[in-house]
Amino acid sequence: MAIKKPGNKKEHLKGVGETEQRQYEHIKESSEESGRYGKRIKEVAARTVLKHHKEKTMRKVSS
Repeated sequence: MAIKKPGNKKEHLKGVGETEQRQYEHIKESSEESGRYGKRIKEVAARTVLKHHKEKTMRKVSS
């Protein structure tokens, strides 16, 4: 588990809710622990969350 530094603010993705924000943090932390994606961890986590957010939004619109 990653050690949190006191006063360290979490980055918030624009246009997503709390659930997606938690998903972003989870992807980011698990990728850091496994050493996956190297320096692109934040980018990959953000793209993944935004992709799922867009898919969820499109399902609501098409219903």
